[in-house]
Amino acid sequence: MTTTTPRRGDPLDDFTRRTIDVDGTHKTVYVTGTGPAVVLMPEMPGISPDVARLARWIRDAGFTVYLPSLFGTDGARATTEAGRDVMRRACVSAEFRAFAGGGTSPVTGWLRGLARTAHAECWGPGIGAIGLCFTGNFALTMALEPAVIAPVVNHPSLPLDDPAALELSAQDAAALADRIHRDNLTVLAYRFQGDTWCTGRRFAAYRALLGDAFDGRELPATAANPDPPPFFRDLVGCAHSVVTAHLVDRSGHPTVRARDEILDFLTARLAPDA
Repeated sequence: MTTTTPRRGDPLDDFTRRTIDVDGTHKTVYVTGTGPAVVLMPEMPGISPDVARLARWIRDAGFTVYLPSLFGTDGARATTEAGRDVMRRACVSAEFRAFAGGGTSPVTGWLRGLARTAHAECWGPGIGAIGLCFTGNFALTMALEPAVIAPVVNHPSLPLDDPAALELSAQDAAALADRIHRDNLTVLAYRFQGDTWCTGRRFAAYRALLGDAFDGRELPATAANPDPPPFFRDLVGCAHSVVTAHLVDRSGHPTVRARDEILDFLTARLAPDA
């Protein structure tokens, strides 16, 4: 695995750029690898070099990665101001429910369709779904699709205005809890201690909904990369992105162990005979 820290834009030229249609809605999806499918959703402010690096690690572990473009400039290492503009637009977009009381984000319906497409195209018992930050909870919502059997929820930040709430309608929350327990699934989740965007109260809300099926893991804030990209340094302002912007790519580091735990989780559920 690479040991370099991405500092410039990423051309994404080792991905196949596709346009995928779900019920008449077309979105760009970057695809790479072979093996069981994993849908990796970007964090704010988009498909950054750090998100692309994570996609390659997943690919190199034996999976086909589907990386949808949901916001921002694909491959860019956004400045603070550019990232702030992307976040503002996403917060008022009809596709997302960034604030409490909004219920489930409509874009998750399209993502569930992407999950069906990915599963049909790749072998395996099901697919994985990984959410990051703004899309963190989407990985759980995608589990309403039966093909999704390995959801990973990383530092979910929605809703932005209620640290103890989940970005779910009451109906979807009940359906998800039923599906997770009926099919004996586990939801793997990560956050940094002291993260003000994804608080311990949010993880407590997940545990209240899912019980022991929610495997929420917390890393000390001191383990975060002290020199993240400008958007995370200036706007996020705290230890937040466990396996992307705040990962320290050094053998044995807590964030690298978290990455490897995610890869092991995917392998155990999607390629148990690997």
